Amino acid sequence: MSEPATQLLGIRHHGPGSARAVAARLAELAPDVVLIEGPPEADALVALAAEDAMRPPVALLAYATDDVSRAAFWPFAVFSPEWQAVRYATAAGVPVRFCDLPAAYQFAAEPAEPGAGRSADPLAELAAAGGYDDPERWWDDVIESRRGGASPFAVIAEAMSALREGEGPGEVREQRREAYMRTVLRKARKDGFERIAVVCGAWHVPALSEPLPPAARDQSVLKGLAKRKVACTWVPWTHGRLAAGSGYGAGVRSPGWYHHLFTTAEDVTARWLTEVAGVLREEDLPVSTAHVIEAVRLAEALAALRGRSSAGLAEVSEATRAVLCAGDDVRAGLVTRRLVVGERLGEVPDHVPQAPLAADLIATAKRLRLKRDPLVRELDLDLRTPGGLERSQLLHRLRVLGIAWGSRDASARRNKGTFRETWQLAWEPGFEVDLVAAAVHGTTVASASAEVVRGAVAGTPPLAEITTAVEDCLLADLPAALPEALAALDARAAADADVAQLMAALPALARATRYGDVRGTGTEALRAVALRMLARVCAGLPPATHGIDDEAAALFCKLVGGVHDATTLLGDPAKERWLFALSRLAGRESLPPLLAGRLTRILHDADRLDAEAVERRLGLVLTAGVEPAAGAAYVEGFFDGGGLLLVHDERLLRVIDGWLAAIPAGLFTEVLPLLRRTFGAFARPEKRAIGERAAALSGPAVVAVADSELDERRAESVLPVLATLLGVGG
Repeated sequence: MSEPATQLLGIRHHGPGSARAVAARLAELAPDVVLIEGPPEADALVALAAEDAMRPPVALLAYATDDVSRAAFWPFAVFSPEWQAVRYATAAGVPVRFCDLPAAYQFAAEPAEPGAGRSADPLAELAAAGGYDDPERWWDDVIESRRGGASPFAVIAEAMSALREGEGPGEVREQRREAYMRTVLRKARKDGFERIAVVCGAWHVPALSEPLPPAARDQSVLKGLAKRKVACTWVPWTHGRLAAGSGYGAGVRSPGWYHHLFTTAEDVTARWLTEVAGVLREEDLPVSTAHVIEAVRLAEALAALRGRSSAGLAEVSEATRAVLCAGDDVRAGLVTRRLVVGERLGEVPDHVPQAPLAADLIATAKRLRLKRDPLVRELDLDLRTPGGLERSQLLHRLRVLGIAWGSRDASARRNKGTFRETWQLAWEPGFEVDLVAAAVHGTTVASASAEVVRGAVAGTPPLAEITTAVEDCLLADLPAALPEALAALDARAAADADVAQLMAALPALARATRYGDVRGTGTEALRAVALRMLARVCAGLPPATHGIDDEAAALFCKLVGGVHDATTLLGDPAKERWLFALSRLAGRESLPPLLAGRLTRILHDADRLDAEAVERRLGLVLTAGVEPAAGAAYVEGFFDGGGLLLVHDERLLRVIDGWLAAIPAGLFTEVLPLLRRTFGAFARPEKRAIGERAAALSGPAVVAVADSELDERRAESVLPVLATLLGVGG
């Protein structure tokens, strides 16, 4: 009996068993054309899959050219059945046509359309019928872990047909997809292809089976659909983004394990557990060859007990946890991240169609030897070297574009200068879409980021945003945008009467003045603007802080701290001017106690107030005539810089100790939250040292109890317990 001219190969989108079955079945059928579920816009890109430089995991990226937020990925791993179908067809010289609903239609439709969609999981129903409570495990056992044997496609088609019996028309989007698939199938027949293989999701097999509904019905479903212009290309992908936990709808739990199953011909369990041992050894964990041998034995024994022909993921995971990880969940989690899921990153040829901006980034990263790696790694840059400086500039330009390939981290070398930067790098496949979106600003990373800065300073943005833009210009080396940013800064700073905004903007500006020596950019104009802003802050701070409430006082405490640090970067004259202004401000009686305490501490740390002056000021505030809440706020502001002073200054400690002891019991609970917030912020060693010094102020405490208040019977009741604790007998 001859086989039908059209063969429907129903698959799960990512699985080694499905992929092997598709490859074997296509080799048997030798079809004239292969139809694959995917976007038809990618038909022209199929030939690239045959190149050696194309190494999965990769994905087809399609996006609307007029709105890149409408974009979608179609991922392929080496164990994806569709990828094996593409590879077979390109190797055999067989045409490939993608047959899913075009992205042009999908991007023009509303993101979600109402319909009578199926709520149940078809795999769950089949798994339940087979005695499984986990549909993923059922599919893995029946399809993905199988090696050899009869083709599963007839059984899959029969099962899916049974599940779809009595089903309604389904949601609108699925109706359109299946109508288009049938349209492509009819066209392939019309074009003269006799032996046709269709590789599609198993759920769609009944919809493509004979007899097909009339073509007119499908045309009516597709008639009048809106379209958008779409671009399509290949991009690298990762195993992590194939995982179901990443949010990918067709994801699998264990892409790393599936890759191992597909690429390993023999000794699957032993080779896998050897890789597990290697991961653990990289973390300096003790794993010996004997551990691996015992883990293999346990996995195979579990498989035999469960009636499985070979160990699956459940068995090797249990053996890993019990033997190699000694029951430790943290170690087992490491294995899951690094191997079971994995972070393998694919590659695409350099000549794959891409936006000029993406091409510029790839070329620049290659020149600077920055590898696009999905695993987080630390990059320490010395800005005194040309390579370190250029890498820093590239990462800052990408940050301006909103592409967070790298994030700044505190330098491991604790270098407080400007000559070193530490970054945490991790490449995400989604950055490909971000690059397409950023391409509207320019064709290179430098020109695009400069245009973003120009847009940020256009109009009347807040002063803080302008100073951030100026800082970005210097960090990212954007001389084309710097003049406009400086002009906007000077104009806005001169017109802005809000002292708080000036104070918020000044720290970024002061930091930017330091970059000239390292990055080779002139900052004289920038320093002049910063000094003019500082002069306005010094003049406007007293009226701005007069009569403010507690919330505003807390805000100004932060702003004062930021400006104080900034003046250190602007040089001694600026520092002197600032401290003089704070000295005059700190003496005002109208100043809120929180801010007054903060200013007193700054002036003391800057040697503008000696210990006697500080003690006198604290003594005036922490007296019986002042509300305890006001005193607590003053103390909070004063000790915002840390509590080490109380360790080294006994007189100051006595002032605080005496004030605390004098707070009436009825008011103590009111000020307790302020006190807890103040002293709770101290470092643990500071707390311990302060406690020891406070205990030594007056020697051990002695509590006097009048004879009339002593309850001898209650006192005697605790003596046996004390005797036991002290070990002195009854």
